Amino acid sequence: MALSEDLGPGDVTASCFVPANRSASADIVAREQGILAGTETAAAVFRELDPLISVTSHLTDGAPLSRGTKVISLSGPARSILSAERTALNFLQRLSGIATQTRRAVDAIAHTHTRILDTRKTTPGWRWLEKAAVRAGGGTNHRSGLYDMVMVKDNHLMSAGNPAELKAGIALAKSLHPSIRIEIEADTPEQVAQFLQLDGVNIILLDNMDNDTVARCVTMAKGSGIQLEASGGITLERLPSLAATGVDFISSGALTHSVKALDLGLDFAPHA
Repeated sequence: MALSEDLGPGDVTASCFVPANRSASADIVAREQGILAGTETAAAVFRELDPLISVTSHLTDGAPLSRGTKVISLSGPARSILSAERTALNFLQRLSGIATQTRRAVDAIAHTHTRILDTRKTTPGWRWLEKAAVRAGGGTNHRSGLYDMVMVKDNHLMSAGNPAELKAGIALAKSLHPSIRIEIEADTPEQVAQFLQLDGVNIILLDNMDNDTVARCVTMAKGSGIQLEASGGITLERLPSLAATGVDFISSGALTHSVKALDLGLDFAPHA
């Protein structure tokens, strides 16, 4: 799909300016420091467009990049290399940007037991790629979708209506999906105290709480066997102090929805 939306009926520029029999070599090179992700996807773009392109990947996802690091080498039909260039770089730059941002977050709290989680705030159609990029950066994937974890958020709580219906919903979820973990969102310490009494809850999400409030909730949850996840208002600068509260997880949608693409480029050399 990515290739077809770019190529359409054909690359009108390459077909007019690049001789059909012209071959070339090219290297995809990092223009700045970062963490690599999307290597196999980028390589697959070139192979899919033209099997005559020889593709050599020098690094695997998770590898550190410096300015000038060679990531992929290519040789083959010049037209095909140029036609696939932008699609391959789009994958590589965005996914490496996610891995790079994730690594910064992970490194910021490496001295603690807290783990960095992603969210479902991913680009439509890219979820598996973006979650793989988070892993390449050292982060941990939260639920993959609506099917592999029960997550009771504020709108679900309003729909449940009262504590009895909430308990009934948790019991039903446990009955229908006994192997699936259950997480419930809390906005206040009072809600945390209430949810700590519920049977079947595995994780409580602390939504938009400041560090002092998170620390209070961590104290409340000690010995309960229930894990705590902090989310909302997460910045790189805040991560060390938030992790110092003892919270088990910190989740951030910004890892995937607000990431800056890593600068990589293609150095192209047509053969005589």
